[in-house]
Amino acid sequence: MKKFTFKGVLDGLRSSVSQQPRNDQEIVETLKPEHFQVAKTFRHGFPHQPTAVAFDPIQRLLAIGTKNGSLRILGRAGVDCHVWHENETAVVQIVFLVNEGALVTATADDSVHLWSFRQKKPDLVHSLQFQRERLTYIHLPLQSKWLYVGSERGNVHVVNIESFQLSGYIINWNKAIEVSRKTHPGPVVHLSDNPLDSSKLLIAFESGQIVLWDLRLRTAEARWQSAEPVKSIAWSHDGKQFMSSHTDGTLLTWNIRQPAKISTVQPHAKLNKDGKPESCKPIQKIEWKASKSGETFVIFSGGLTYDRAGRSPTITIIHGKATTVLEMEHNVIDFMTLCESPYPSDIPEPYAIVVVLQNDLVVIDLLSLGFPCFESPYPMDIHECPVTCCTYLADCPSDLIPAFYSVGSRSSKRSGFSTKEWPLVGGEWSVPPCSYSEIIITGHADGSIKFWDASAGTLQILYKLKTNKVFERPPSRSQDGSEEDPFAVQLLSLCPESRKLAVGGASGYVILFKFKKQESTSETVALEIPIVYEGFDESECSPDSEFAGRGTLSKMESSESKPFGADMSIPVKVKPGLQKKPPGFQAVLVCLSPAPITSLSINSSYGLLAYGTDTGAVVVDIVHKVCLLNVASPDLYGGADPYQRVPKSPKRTQPPDTDSDRCRSPSIDQGIDVLEDPNLSGNSSPHDDGESRRRKIGTLKKQLSKVDLKLKFQPRNNKRSCSVFYTDQECVEESSVSLSPEDEIPKIRFPVSEEKPERPTELPLFDERPIPPPRREKKETPKRDTRLLSVPNIKYHSRGNQGLSSLMRKINKLDSSFSRSRSSSMSSLENISAEAIQCIAFADTYTKKSESASTFPTLWFGTSLGSVLTVMLNVPTSDIRSSHPVAIGPFGTMFRLKGCILTMSFLDCNGALIPYTFESWKDDSKDKHLQNRQRWNRLAKAAKDLQGTSRTNSNSSRMSPPGSVSSEINCDRQFVAIVSEKQAMVAALPSHNVVYRQQITEADFVVKAEIISLKESVCLVCYISNGHVCAYSLPSLRPLIDTDFLPLADLRIARTFCFSNHGNGLYLCSPTEVQKFTVSADFCSSLGEIVGDLFLPHDMPEPPKESFFRGLFGGGARSLDREELFGESSGKASKAVAKHIPGTAGLDQSAQKACSEISRAHQLAVERGEKLSQLEERTARMMSEAENFSSSAHGLMLKYKDKKWYQL
Repeated sequence: MKKFTFKGVLDGLRSSVSQQPRNDQEIVETLKPEHFQVAKTFRHGFPHQPTAVAFDPIQRLLAIGTKNGSLRILGRAGVDCHVWHENETAVVQIVFLVNEGALVTATADDSVHLWSFRQKKPDLVHSLQFQRERLTYIHLPLQSKWLYVGSERGNVHVVNIESFQLSGYIINWNKAIEVSRKTHPGPVVHLSDNPLDSSKLLIAFESGQIVLWDLRLRTAEARWQSAEPVKSIAWSHDGKQFMSSHTDGTLLTWNIRQPAKISTVQPHAKLNKDGKPESCKPIQKIEWKASKSGETFVIFSGGLTYDRAGRSPTITIIHGKATTVLEMEHNVIDFMTLCESPYPSDIPEPYAIVVVLQNDLVVIDLLSLGFPCFESPYPMDIHECPVTCCTYLADCPSDLIPAFYSVGSRSSKRSGFSTKEWPLVGGEWSVPPCSYSEIIITGHADGSIKFWDASAGTLQILYKLKTNKVFERPPSRSQDGSEEDPFAVQLLSLCPESRKLAVGGASGYVILFKFKKQESTSETVALEIPIVYEGFDESECSPDSEFAGRGTLSKMESSESKPFGADMSIPVKVKPGLQKKPPGFQAVLVCLSPAPITSLSINSSYGLLAYGTDTGAVVVDIVHKVCLLNVASPDLYGGADPYQRVPKSPKRTQPPDTDSDRCRSPSIDQGIDVLEDPNLSGNSSPHDDGESRRRKIGTLKKQLSKVDLKLKFQPRNNKRSCSVFYTDQECVEESSVSLSPEDEIPKIRFPVSEEKPERPTELPLFDERPIPPPRREKKETPKRDTRLLSVPNIKYHSRGNQGLSSLMRKINKLDSSFSRSRSSSMSSLENISAEAIQCIAFADTYTKKSESASTFPTLWFGTSLGSVLTVMLNVPTSDIRSSHPVAIGPFGTMFRLKGCILTMSFLDCNGALIPYTFESWKDDSKDKHLQNRQRWNRLAKAAKDLQGTSRTNSNSSRMSPPGSVSSEINCDRQFVAIVSEKQAMVAALPSHNVVYRQQITEADFVVKAEIISLKESVCLVCYISNGHVCAYSLPSLRPLIDTDFLPLADLRIARTFCFSNHGNGLYLCSPTEVQKFTVSADFCSSLGEIVGDLFLPHDMPEPPKESFFRGLFGGGARSLDREELFGESSGKASKAVAKHIPGTAGLDQSAQKACSEISRAHQLAVERGEKLSQLEERTARMMSEAENFSSSAHGLMLKYKDKKWYQL
């Protein structure tokens, strides 16, 4: 039994408590709470679910309202403003105050709102909510301050725009209809005044009743009745006729002087066999415009026949006698005709049509032959295919945007657009000076990837990549759409400097792309990479087992052992043979795995690609295109897996398999294979099926079981770790590799050596006091040579001793607070199968506490259960990298946190973010022959050097033992910051002491976390499920801000929410829009310089001149004094009809008024106090004078008190 001493207890306490950093090593953190401000900045994309549109013909601005209350105002490129109604109700209608910098919106909650956009950010000035009636239509005449409001009850109210107060003037429905009519006419569907006589108001009811109301006389001047319900009405500019559209697809023309209709037209009707016209769909809206050439434009939407289901929505243009039908891709929501003149009595002269579709914005050129469309400068096609993921890169290389634009402009040459200038040229925007470039990458459900330039507050498409072209053809999908698109892009990892892109798809594939400016023809290498794992048998462990080893990993050729995913068919297949690849990103490697991809990372400096799945991790050498590691998540723990269960009862163990080591994984053999020869990979034949692959790997395991290996480390000149496998010298010199023609499996032949080869010594693989192994009864088996395998289980078996040294127990120290129960009720296999690799990070860091002299390349894995595991990498130097693959070393220290691991980053000793290593991009098209010649020279030199080293130093290690660095002072030189769904932790390296820990949330969880650079410092920013955004300083994890920002109302937000450098971020606020935001106070203060101006002062054009005879005979336009009709003389409206709600401007005015009143009261109080003080001073002075007088009188009295009268 181990004796406990007082000294040992003290030593244990010292080692368990984190040492406080010395004063001379304290890091000064410059970020403060005042440096942060969370605010939304720019919104890009098409307004989701549009409902209304309006146009200002003088300011040339377009406004679009949506179903959720959003309002977008668009002008020239760069002029794009977004505001929203607080109650988030649908926008029913929009009306501009032409050339006045304001507009009115009607919403579904029966409210009208006045917005002012004279400033850069529009303000809500007034709101008026109707209490008793539902609003159906609003109309604002040109240069009028009186707004007509129609209701569902058929009444018409008048609202003053300036004060937003109801007028006493009201048009009741029973006064407008005929006296003989006994039914209600229905809601008001249209309001407009006569272009030549503004005192005449045209009112259309849903039932087909049309009334021309005389505002002065307060009576109906004319009435018309149609057989079908009315949908829309349009005036002719002369004010004598108007045209109405109806639900049966007919157009009726009326004359204001005649009670009967002039004509009836059904433009798209066809005669059936009986000679009768077929029924048509309703014509939702109609506009009637004239040009100076004398020809008219009749433009309407709808009206097609019902003869064919699924017919495309249309816009019909009747120009003179020619009829043109324009088919649209989506349903038509609304449209507006853009005209040169804003005056209704003038000839409109139309030049374009703005059509708002369900998912697109189309502008049609009316002045060009064939009515082509204008090419939109706005990014309205983000949602061309549903967005599935987003990546935001701020401060990317400056040459990346021109490179993407160059290949994108060549591949997307669009034709058929109008050559005229984009008609929406309102506002003013100048390109602000931007110190850094921004790129947004969006992945889509069809496998396409779009690259966007997001610099300076704009969004422009650069390049579109189609990843599905790598595969043969899309598999069949379910008709109901229940299955996810097999090519949907789920993960993106871009190395901007090397221009390498890794893409993870929904079908369990990862594609590696390399950027090339020229077209090429090459074959895409495909690797089918299964993750093999088999759980242990309960009969193999006793109840008092210490669980030093992993679960049983039997050989692959066993009929009882099946790799994970062996029964799963990969739904995609790579195109075989040479493929022609266009300029841009070209696929060079495809990795196929049966499990979904959960994390992805690429490092161009190491030449490695790593990705995680639901069940394990994979590491691929992208230089040699071989798999280095494919291991299940439980195997990453080695012997320190906290999720193994204790068997219920002790059982005798079965005899171990003599053909293969029962503690080895096929991924281990693959790692050995890669280390020996780059061509000897378990996945060297990517297109083999699963059964053949299992048979081949099993054969390879039998051959490799004769290899005697050991591992040792020493520092190298390039300060990188190296994994060296020692074999017999004779084997190294005489071994040969042959490929069998039958199965193309590499076989290694080793001669039998009678003498035991010399081995390196001083391998620190044992604990000082080894833990006894589990008590097992084993049959006598032939002794095997001691072996040390690379991955995932590192074990060293002593020949003369049954004691098992648990290296993993020495390195991987678990936090006791996170120890899981090992009761028999917990299924360890269920826990293991549910553990996914959620975070991957490459870093040059320290691997062991004793190795503080230099950093080593490492790979860090974060799991869904809160574990952080490390893998050491042996990366050859650049001169021999092309001929030597990367070797996977043993696993390192493990950390534990609560919740899924979200991100990991590394800081230097000063708290600065350590930049990731990368390889600069090289243009393969330049000096290709020279590069090949240099490459062959390097390969020949490397082979020669390697051969000389192998002959002279085959038994010596290239790395000194760890004891050689014992003279170095052990001090922490790096920090690793790890963030999970619940916690954040900062650990010092190489001591692996946890120096700071922060509980971010208890009841909620962190949706997205990122360590970003801000103001030449670094911080941790998190978005939590309760809608808050919080920030912490690093490395102390001191809280800086915690602000309520965005409710997590949709999974789409969680999937696309991301942070970037300089405090920028974005998320997909709707299926069609991207919302950018910032957490930087400096950016918020400079936002006004980036945003464009909406309103610019313009003079109104000259009104149309009346001819002499028209003015003489009263045929010209007649003015109306609306102030006299609707002002105070009309009386006051009932307060119960509508409720006035002041907007932000009104609240500001009220606040200013209140402040002025308070200031005035304060001033009066101060003045009163001054007067009181003056009064007090006068009183005191009078009292003093009275006392002086009293004393003088008393003295005088004493002077004459004893004198006689004759003595005076």
